[in-house]
Amino acid sequence: MKKVTLVGAGGKMGVRLTRNLKDSDYNVSYLEVSPEGIERVKRNGVNVSSADKAIPDSDVIIFAVPDVLIGKVADEYVPKMKTGAMGMCLDPAAPLAGHLPKRDDISYFVSHPSHPSVFNWEMTSEAHYDYFGGIAAKQSIVCALVQGKEEDYNLGEKLAKIIYAPVTDSYRITLEHMGMLEPALSETFAGSMITVLKEGVDEIVARGVPKEAAYEFFLGHINIELALLFGQLPGGQFSDAAKKAIEIGKKLIFKEDWKKIFDKESVNEQIQAIT
Repeated sequence: MKKVTLVGAGGKMGVRLTRNLKDSDYNVSYLEVSPEGIERVKRNGVNVSSADKAIPDSDVIIFAVPDVLIGKVADEYVPKMKTGAMGMCLDPAAPLAGHLPKRDDISYFVSHPSHPSVFNWEMTSEAHYDYFGGIAAKQSIVCALVQGKEEDYNLGEKLAKIIYAPVTDSYRITLEHMGMLEPALSETFAGSMITVLKEGVDEIVARGVPKEAAYEFFLGHINIELALLFGQLPGGQFSDAAKKAIEIGKKLIFKEDWKKIFDKESVNEQIQAIT
């Protein structure tokens, strides 16, 4: 039985992982330092362990801590890991920023959830409202082996499928690809775009359109536009009038060189900023 230590078990992500790990076939230790986090761990039906006992004996250490803290936490725990153990991150930022201590005798693995798609069809209300995933809604995951052997990838992917369950598909990509996905695509690009979408709705509400009407109209149109663009309606396309409006909007709103946010230099700058 593999021994796993979950660092940050009482945090936002750690709590979700704890729920799935506690009923798994792994021998799991849970680490948490904040009083509030310790209470959340206990409410999940497990107890907090001692780092000095858990870390040196573990086959896998999962770092479920914020990006800005992983460097500090890894500096404390990685030197205590046994030879052949794996350090698992839930986000590519820290590995790409060089915040993981160098050790050639251990492996590093990264996995991140895609989160449930807007096109998911869920049969239960629990799954329907599981927006983050890891509870009831199905989702895919992406995985990357930073360093280690092929069997290390298999171990990491197997564990990732448990902590993010229920998982439909697992995609093996490079660490650099994962950095383009997050933060560049999902946060720097999509996060800013969606924030501006909300600001647009707020603006027409401020100009007198009833809020309920604006929300219903806007979210309904987003639904059909996403379906048209992402292959949910084969053969479907925007009307000629909509295409004209889109051309006008792109010229008014976007810079011509906006795609440079996916360049390696820009991705590195984004990662340094958030770590």
